[in-house]
Amino acid sequence: MKKLPMRTLRVAALATIALSDGGSGLAAPNAGSELANYARRPEVQAFIDEMVNERGFSAGELRRLFTQVRYEPKVIEAISRPVLAPPKWFEFSPRFLAPARIEAGLAFWQTYERALRRAQDEFGVPPEIIVAIIGVETYYGRYVGNYRVIDALTTLAFDYPRRAEFFRGELKQFLLLAREERIPPLDPRGSYAGAMGLPQFMPSSFRAYAIDYDADGSVDLAADAEDAIGSVAHYLARHGWQRGEPAMTAALIEAESRDAVLARLDSGVSERRPLAAWESDGVTAYQKPADFATDSAGLLMLEEEGGPSYWVVFDNWYVLTSYNRSRLYASAVVALAQELKDAR
Repeated sequence: MKKLPMRTLRVAALATIALSDGGSGLAAPNAGSELANYARRPEVQAFIDEMVNERGFSAGELRRLFTQVRYEPKVIEAISRPVLAPPKWFEFSPRFLAPARIEAGLAFWQTYERALRRAQDEFGVPPEIIVAIIGVETYYGRYVGNYRVIDALTTLAFDYPRRAEFFRGELKQFLLLAREERIPPLDPRGSYAGAMGLPQFMPSSFRAYAIDYDADGSVDLAADAEDAIGSVAHYLARHGWQRGEPAMTAALIEAESRDAVLARLDSGVSERRPLAAWESDGVTAYQKPADFATDSAGLLMLEEEGGPSYWVVFDNWYVLTSYNRSRLYASAVVALAQELKDAR
């Protein structure tokens, strides 16, 4: 199978679609050099000792590695950028539903149709959903990130106190991944948050869910689209994707029930309830899962330019939010998937 024409790295990474958590929370290193002397810093030395004692790494090799790691101020700037107001659906979605992205998705689908069909058979995830995730995440591999992953993760692990614990965990996972896959740790490039490859997996997700789908002896999410396809399908299946079930469907709310129903919305989405409970409250879903009486469902509001639209969202929509917690992200994946399916 033909590989995607990408950089000749074994792993690359993600332009994550997520809202910043706001606030700076940064602690810039006391160094004028971009290297930031990470290997000399006590907290990094303690981290190295931990990796030696708990994971069997060589202290000397890790010290030499961290002497080459650069502090990335643009990473801190990107993750600390305040969000003045969350985007609305009509502001967020157009770039993901543009004709050029749909056309590129159809070409990707055609090129990797065999792998996509196999992934559907094995994991139950439709081809259009897999293609849409890769299309939303990286425009089918066009934008995978330009930061060295180890620079981004180290900068966030030791110079971004707000989420230092999380990123130290991801740095550990990245070093384990590099050792397991025999990847030079200075090579992989990705997003400012350290996400990698066409599907933008963080190192922990890479180790847990990425698979060698073309059986060539290595897991390559950057230049091997088949591995990316299989890994996305595997991730979704492991998070509960329901074969043959819908993700979201348009909803009609009875006029007399409207105020009470909409009061359940919190930041655009409600709590999950049995669909039968929504129906008794005056909400009609145009499409229903097989076990609609007991399956949990939520009510979703999307801001349209002419006024809000309302949707019932099912378990598969919530599986997409495990990939990215944004309601807009999950809805954009479903919308792009539908456009791709219709265009086929």
